[in-house]
Amino acid sequence: MAHFDVAVLGGGIVGLATAWQMTQRNPDLKIVLLEKESSLAFHQTGRNSGVLHSGIYYRPGSLRAVNCREGKVLLEQFCDEHGVAWDQTGKVIVATSESQVPALETIYGRGQENGVRCEMIDKARLDELEPHTAGIRAIHVPEAGIVDYPGVCKKLGELLEASGTEIRLQSRVTGIEQSTDHVTIKTQNDGVQATQVVNCTGLHCDRIARMSGQTFPERIVPFRGEYYTLKPEAQHLCRTLIYPVPDPEFPFLGVHFTRMIEGGVECGPNAVLALAREGYTWGKISPRDLFESLTYSGFLRLAFKYWKTGIGEMWRSLSKAAFVRALQVLIPEIRSEHLEVAPAGVRAQALAPEGKLVDDFLILRKDRVLNVCNAPSPAATASLNIGRTIVDELGITV
Repeated sequence: MAHFDVAVLGGGIVGLATAWQMTQRNPDLKIVLLEKESSLAFHQTGRNSGVLHSGIYYRPGSLRAVNCREGKVLLEQFCDEHGVAWDQTGKVIVATSESQVPALETIYGRGQENGVRCEMIDKARLDELEPHTAGIRAIHVPEAGIVDYPGVCKKLGELLEASGTEIRLQSRVTGIEQSTDHVTIKTQNDGVQATQVVNCTGLHCDRIARMSGQTFPERIVPFRGEYYTLKPEAQHLCRTLIYPVPDPEFPFLGVHFTRMIEGGVECGPNAVLALAREGYTWGKISPRDLFESLTYSGFLRLAFKYWKTGIGEMWRSLSKAAFVRALQVLIPEIRSEHLEVAPAGVRAQALAPEGKLVDDFLILRKDRVLNVCNAPSPAATASLNIGRTIVDELGITV
């Protein structure tokens, strides 16, 4: 069985960025990356809306805030150096009623504490930036942008292989055994041994963490986000990125408009329980995944607290007209005939037993295994700095 200095589990952007940062720190490391699919960035990263986040929403001093700010700079530099497409489009967070202004001011305050370049603007300035919105006030974040995340992953994969890192696709992890001086990782094909292991498996990170012996009371609960895209004749309605003021009583950002790096405008998402961890449609059901979600105290408590909102999210999933009405809150001119169905994504969200979403990145060590147990948005934006943080945690030196 082949032995490596480090094995990285998961071929999404966090796993790839982590492996790449290892090669930057110590080019002589022998690294293997194991991915269960037949291609890299197949799940969350490949279905990402492509937003380059500024870090304005996150609690000052949190891992999300710090890693987003530093990771954004690293990612922009990486894209410039390696020819990956990105654009600084700017973004507006729009209040559509006076009742939303206090929450808008709270977000603005966070942005100031986090060092985000942003300004509070009135309706006249908003109309100059996004003339089709229904906002009365907004925050303008000129440094927000969009990026080709699959392109980033493709380039990271090329750089890793050029550096000697071994990438093994179709290598689903089936078991982990820790010994005093190494870890044995069993896969569907064979297996490898490594001195240290990093678990970046996203939708399955809690299961892999438990394989390593990690005590982890939280559980990953998959939430599907469904999207539409604007047809060409309606794309002029959104120039940049248009976001609502998040509902402080609901732990998701709400439907918004995102101009995409490859062209076009994406609208969404809603947030519904996925019936499988990789359940991108209502028809994809995993009895195991669904049973785990529906019998988990954390999900039951969350569902009880937000049942009215949850029903609304499900109705928007089943009714295009309801989805359109949600979009019209931001852009009243939107019509059903302007929209085409787009691929959905599934968010891997760690949920605590008491029913609260884990609101920060969560990285836990169990002996020789480092488990990335929660990496929701803005993990893609922050990925290169998350990778650098993990390298520090592993104690890798030149």
